[in-house]
Amino acid sequence: MAAYCYFDILKVYDETAMQEYREKVLSTVDLYGGRYIVIGGPFEKKEGTTHPTFPVMIEFPTLEVADSWYNSEEYKSLKNMRLKAVESNAVFFQGI
Repeated sequence: MAAYCYFDILKVYDETAMQEYREKVLSTVDLYGGRYIVIGGPFEKKEGTTHPTFPVMIEFPTLEVADSWYNSEEYKSLKNMRLKAVESNAVFFQGI
């Protein structure tokens, strides 16, 4: 069952680090069978109080694979880079 990793980039503190992150992260996502389905872009808020700033969503084959990617050696240094460079939220969802 597919899984979806939702990230919302609230504020960028280090644009140079984020540029390097963007250049390198896709290969780690590909390695785990993931694919980007949302990277920023226009959106329409329909209900509630949540207001994304820069939403990113990645689809993986399963929640286990998504967790494996997130905790992988391949992604570890990039994740640390991103966590230092931005303020963000992240939520992983299992699909139906």
